[in-house]
Amino acid sequence: MDTVNKIALVTGGSRGLGRNMAIALAKKGIDVVLTYHSNKIEADKVVAEIESIGQKAFAFQLDAGNIKSFDGFLTSVTDHLKEKTGSTNFDFLINNAGTALYSLFAETTEEQFDDAINIHYKGVFFLTQKSLPFLNDGGGIVNISSGLARFSYPGSSAYGSMKGAVEVLTRYLARELGARGITANVVAPGAIETDFGGGRTRDNKEINAHIASATALGRVGLPDDIGGVAAFLCTDDAKWINGQRIEVSGGISL
Repeated sequence: MDTVNKIALVTGGSRGLGRNMAIALAKKGIDVVLTYHSNKIEADKVVAEIESIGQKAFAFQLDAGNIKSFDGFLTSVTDHLKEKTGSTNFDFLINNAGTALYSLFAETTEEQFDDAINIHYKGVFFLTQKSLPFLNDGGGIVNISSGLARFSYPGSSAYGSMKGAVEVLTRYLARELGARGITANVVAPGAIETDFGGGRTRDNKEINAHIASATALGRVGLPDDIGGVAAFLCTDDAKWINGQRIEVSGGISL
Protein backbone atom coordinates (compact mmCIF):
# COMPACT_ATOMS: atom_id res chain seq x y z
CA MET A 1 0.00 0.00 0.00
CA ASP A 2 1.28 3.49 -0.66
CA THR A 3 0.52 6.75 1.02
CA VAL A 4 -1.34 8.22 -1.93
CA ASN A 5 -4.33 5.95 -1.58
CA LYS A 6 -6.82 6.12 1.21
CA ILE A 7 -7.33 2.92 3.20
CA ALA A 8 -10.52 1.33 4.50
CA LEU A 9 -10.79 -1.37 7.16
CA VAL A 10 -13.80 -3.61 6.48
CA THR A 11 -14.82 -6.20 9.06
CA GLY A 12 -16.38 -9.37 7.73
CA GLY A 13 -15.02 -8.70 4.26
CA SER A 14 -14.54 -12.25 3.04
CA ARG A 15 -18.11 -12.94 1.96
CA GLY A 16 -21.57 -11.52 1.36
CA LEU A 17 -22.09 -7.81 1.79
CA GLY A 18 -18.63 -7.19 3.24
CA ARG A 19 -17.00 -8.74 0.19
CA ASN A 20 -19.10 -6.56 -2.07
CA MET A 21 -18.23 -3.44 -0.04
CA ALA A 22 -14.51 -4.25 -0.17
CA ILE A 23 -14.56 -4.61 -3.95
CA ALA A 24 -16.71 -1.48 -4.38
CA LEU A 25 -14.20 0.49 -2.27
CA ALA A 26 -11.35 -0.76 -4.46
CA LYS A 27 -13.24 0.41 -7.55
CA LYS A 28 -13.31 3.88 -5.95
CA GLY A 29 -9.50 3.81 -5.69
CA ILE A 30 -9.39 2.95 -1.99
CA ASP A 31 -7.04 0.29 -0.61
CA VAL A 32 -8.64 -2.28 1.69
CA VAL A 33 -7.79 -4.13 4.87
CA LEU A 34 -10.46 -6.77 5.36
CA THR A 35 -11.16 -9.23 8.14
CA TYR A 36 -12.44 -12.77 8.08
CA HIS A 37 -13.63 -14.97 10.92
CA SER A 38 -12.46 -18.41 9.81
CA ASN A 39 -12.38 -18.74 6.02
CA LYS A 40 -8.95 -17.51 4.95
CA ILE A 41 -9.34 -19.06 1.49
CA GLU A 42 -12.36 -16.88 0.68
CA ALA A 43 -10.64 -13.82 2.19
CA ASP A 44 -7.58 -14.42 -0.01
CA LYS A 45 -9.87 -14.60 -3.06
CA VAL A 46 -11.24 -11.14 -2.21
CA VAL A 47 -7.67 -9.82 -1.80
CA ALA A 48 -6.77 -11.24 -5.23
CA GLU A 49 -9.84 -9.66 -6.83
CA ILE A 50 -9.03 -6.27 -5.31
CA GLU A 51 -5.45 -6.53 -6.51
CA SER A 52 -6.70 -7.38 -10.02
CA ILE A 53 -8.59 -4.05 -9.93
CA GLY A 54 -5.29 -2.32 -9.21
CA GLN A 55 -5.68 -1.58 -5.50
CA LYS A 56 -3.83 -3.03 -2.54
CA ALA A 57 -5.48 -5.34 -0.05
CA PHE A 58 -4.64 -7.51 2.92
CA ALA A 59 -6.70 -9.88 5.06
CA PHE A 60 -6.51 -10.40 8.83
CA GLN A 61 -8.34 -12.87 11.04
CA LEU A 62 -10.74 -11.29 13.55
CA ASP A 63 -13.47 -12.62 15.80
CA ALA A 64 -15.65 -9.50 15.91
CA GLY A 65 -17.33 -10.66 19.11
CA ASN A 66 -14.10 -11.25 21.04
CA ILE A 67 -13.39 -7.79 22.41
CA LYS A 68 -10.23 -8.93 24.23
CA SER A 69 -8.63 -9.76 20.87
CA PHE A 70 -9.04 -6.23 19.46
CA ASP A 71 -5.79 -4.76 20.82
CA GLY A 72 -3.71 -7.56 19.30
CA PHE A 73 -5.65 -7.33 16.04
CA LEU A 74 -5.09 -3.59 15.73
CA THR A 75 -1.40 -4.01 16.56
CA SER A 76 -1.09 -6.50 13.68
CA VAL A 77 -2.96 -4.22 11.27
CA THR A 78 -1.14 -1.03 12.20
CA ASP A 79 2.29 -2.73 12.19
CA HIS A 80 1.51 -3.95 8.67
CA LEU A 81 0.37 -0.50 7.55
CA LYS A 82 3.48 1.08 9.07
CA GLU A 83 5.67 -1.33 7.13
CA LYS A 84 3.82 -0.83 3.84
CA THR A 85 2.94 2.88 3.97
CA GLY A 86 5.12 4.45 6.63
CA SER A 87 2.04 5.26 8.72
CA THR A 88 -0.03 3.24 11.19
CA ASN A 89 -3.20 5.02 10.15
CA PHE A 90 -6.19 4.28 7.96
CA ASP A 91 -9.05 6.48 6.77
CA PHE A 92 -12.31 4.54 7.02
CA LEU A 93 -13.75 1.92 9.33
CA ILE A 94 -16.69 -0.14 8.09
CA ASN A 95 -18.26 -2.20 10.87
CA ASN A 96 -19.92 -4.89 8.81
CA ALA A 97 -19.15 -8.23 10.50
CA GLY A 98 -22.22 -9.97 11.83
CA THR A 99 -24.14 -13.18 12.33
CA ALA A 100 -27.83 -13.94 12.14
CA LEU A 101 -30.06 -14.63 15.12
CA TYR A 102 -33.59 -15.82 14.32
CA SER A 103 -35.38 -16.54 17.58
CA LEU A 104 -38.76 -15.50 18.93
CA PHE A 105 -38.57 -13.09 21.85
CA ALA A 106 -40.07 -15.63 24.28
CA GLU A 107 -37.53 -18.27 23.26
CA THR A 108 -34.28 -16.25 23.04
CA THR A 109 -31.72 -17.50 25.55
CA GLU A 110 -29.28 -15.36 27.49
CA GLU A 111 -26.42 -17.16 25.74
CA GLN A 112 -27.84 -16.29 22.30
CA PHE A 113 -28.34 -12.70 23.42
CA ASP A 114 -24.81 -12.35 24.81
CA ASP A 115 -23.19 -13.84 21.70
CA ALA A 116 -25.17 -11.51 19.46
CA ILE A 117 -24.62 -8.35 21.48
CA ASN A 118 -20.85 -8.95 21.59
CA ILE A 119 -20.72 -9.04 17.80
CA HIS A 120 -23.41 -6.53 16.88
CA TYR A 121 -23.06 -3.85 19.54
CA LYS A 122 -20.27 -4.24 22.09
CA GLY A 123 -17.81 -5.27 19.39
CA VAL A 124 -18.77 -2.31 17.17
CA PHE A 125 -18.50 0.07 20.14
CA PHE A 126 -15.04 -1.02 21.27
CA LEU A 127 -13.44 -1.77 17.90
CA THR A 128 -14.40 1.76 16.87
CA GLN A 129 -13.13 3.20 20.16
CA LYS A 130 -9.82 1.32 19.90
CA SER A 131 -9.44 2.38 16.25
CA LEU A 132 -9.74 6.11 16.98
CA PRO A 133 -6.00 6.70 17.52
CA PHE A 134 -5.33 5.20 14.08
CA LEU A 135 -8.22 6.80 12.19
CA ASN A 136 -7.10 9.76 10.15
CA ASP A 137 -8.77 13.12 10.73
CA GLY A 138 -11.18 13.75 7.88
CA GLY A 139 -11.96 10.03 7.63
CA GLY A 140 -15.20 8.22 8.22
CA ILE A 141 -17.05 5.43 10.01
CA VAL A 142 -19.78 3.40 8.33
CA ASN A 143 -21.84 1.13 10.57
CA ILE A 144 -24.00 -1.54 9.01
CA SER A 145 -27.46 -1.82 10.52
CA SER A 146 -30.60 -3.45 9.15
CA GLY A 147 -34.08 -2.62 7.95
CA LEU A 148 -35.14 -4.65 11.00
CA ALA A 149 -34.30 -1.66 13.20
CA ARG A 150 -37.19 0.20 11.50
CA PHE A 151 -39.78 -2.49 10.78
CA SER A 152 -40.35 -5.68 12.74
CA TYR A 153 -40.55 -9.33 11.75
CA PRO A 154 -41.19 -11.97 14.45
CA GLY A 155 -37.94 -13.69 15.39
CA SER A 156 -35.63 -10.68 15.12
CA SER A 157 -36.25 -8.84 18.39
CA ALA A 158 -32.69 -9.24 19.70
CA TYR A 159 -30.93 -8.63 16.38
CA GLY A 160 -33.14 -5.70 15.38
CA SER A 161 -32.88 -3.95 18.74
CA MET A 162 -29.09 -4.29 18.75
CA LYS A 163 -28.96 -2.72 15.30
CA GLY A 164 -31.16 0.06 16.69
CA ALA A 165 -28.54 0.63 19.38
CA VAL A 166 -25.85 0.90 16.70
CA GLU A 167 -27.91 3.54 14.93
CA VAL A 168 -28.12 5.67 18.08
CA LEU A 169 -24.41 5.14 18.74
CA THR A 170 -23.63 6.35 15.23
CA ARG A 171 -25.27 9.71 15.89
CA TYR A 172 -23.15 10.09 19.02
CA LEU A 173 -20.01 9.23 17.05
CA ALA A 174 -20.89 11.87 14.47
CA ARG A 175 -21.33 14.45 17.22
CA GLU A 176 -18.24 13.56 19.25
CA LEU A 177 -15.85 13.03 16.33
CA GLY A 178 -16.97 16.02 14.28
CA ALA A 179 -14.13 18.15 15.63
CA ARG A 180 -11.72 15.78 13.89
CA GLY A 181 -13.65 15.97 10.63
CA ILE A 182 -14.65 12.31 10.96
CA THR A 183 -18.13 11.45 9.70
CA ALA A 184 -20.24 8.56 11.00
CA ASN A 185 -23.17 7.11 9.10
CA VAL A 186 -25.35 4.02 8.97
CA VAL A 187 -26.15 1.84 5.97
CA ALA A 188 -29.22 -0.29 6.71
CA PRO A 189 -29.78 -3.04 4.14
CA GLY A 190 -33.08 -4.79 3.72
CA ALA A 191 -33.17 -8.55 3.18
CA ILE A 192 -30.38 -9.59 0.80
CA GLU A 193 -29.70 -12.82 -1.07
CA THR A 194 -26.47 -14.00 0.60
CA ASP A 195 -25.43 -16.94 2.76
CA PHE A 196 -26.32 -14.83 5.84
CA GLY A 197 -28.44 -16.82 8.30
CA GLY A 198 -27.78 -20.01 6.37
CA GLY A 199 -28.92 -18.37 3.14
CA ARG A 200 -32.58 -18.36 4.13
CA THR A 201 -33.54 -15.20 2.20
CA ARG A 202 -31.76 -16.56 -0.88
CA ASP A 203 -32.81 -20.20 -0.67
CA ASN A 204 -36.26 -20.25 0.96
CA LYS A 205 -38.71 -19.54 -1.88
CA GLU A 206 -41.58 -18.62 0.43
CA ILE A 207 -39.51 -16.11 2.42
CA ASN A 208 -38.01 -14.70 -0.78
CA ALA A 209 -41.44 -14.24 -2.37
CA HIS A 210 -42.88 -12.67 0.78
CA ILE A 211 -40.06 -10.10 0.99
CA ALA A 212 -40.30 -9.33 -2.73
CA SER A 213 -44.06 -8.73 -2.37
CA ALA A 214 -43.46 -6.28 0.51
CA THR A 215 -40.82 -4.35 -1.46
CA ALA A 216 -41.76 -1.46 -3.73
CA LEU A 217 -39.23 -2.52 -6.38
CA GLY A 218 -40.66 -6.04 -6.33
CA ARG A 219 -37.60 -8.17 -5.57
CA VAL A 220 -35.20 -9.15 -2.83
CA GLY A 221 -31.91 -7.26 -2.60
CA LEU A 222 -28.56 -8.46 -3.95
CA PRO A 223 -25.08 -7.72 -2.57
CA ASP A 224 -24.42 -5.43 -5.55
CA ASP A 225 -27.27 -3.22 -4.32
CA ILE A 226 -25.41 -2.46 -1.08
CA GLY A 227 -21.64 -2.32 -1.51
CA GLY A 228 -21.58 0.79 -3.67
CA VAL A 229 -23.54 2.77 -1.07
CA ALA A 230 -21.02 2.01 1.67
CA ALA A 231 -18.19 2.86 -0.74
CA PHE A 232 -19.88 6.14 -1.73
CA LEU A 233 -19.89 7.21 1.92
CA CYS A 234 -16.08 6.91 1.84
CA THR A 235 -15.71 9.41 -1.02
CA ASP A 236 -15.55 13.20 -1.17
CA ASP A 237 -18.99 13.20 -2.82
CA ALA A 238 -20.40 12.18 0.58
CA LYS A 239 -18.34 14.56 2.71
CA TRP A 240 -21.39 16.49 3.99
CA ILE A 241 -23.41 13.40 4.93
CA ASN A 242 -23.04 12.86 8.66
CA GLY A 243 -25.03 11.18 11.42
CA GLN A 244 -27.47 9.74 8.88
CA ARG A 245 -29.21 6.40 8.42
CA ILE A 246 -29.42 5.36 4.79
CA GLU A 247 -31.76 2.41 4.29
CA VAL A 248 -30.95 0.43 1.15
CA SER A 249 -33.92 -1.90 0.87
CA GLY A 250 -35.71 -1.23 -2.40
CA GLY A 251 -38.54 0.35 -0.41
CA ILE A 252 -39.62 -2.49 1.88
CA SER A 253 -42.55 -2.07 4.29
CA LEU A 254 -43.22 1.52 3.25
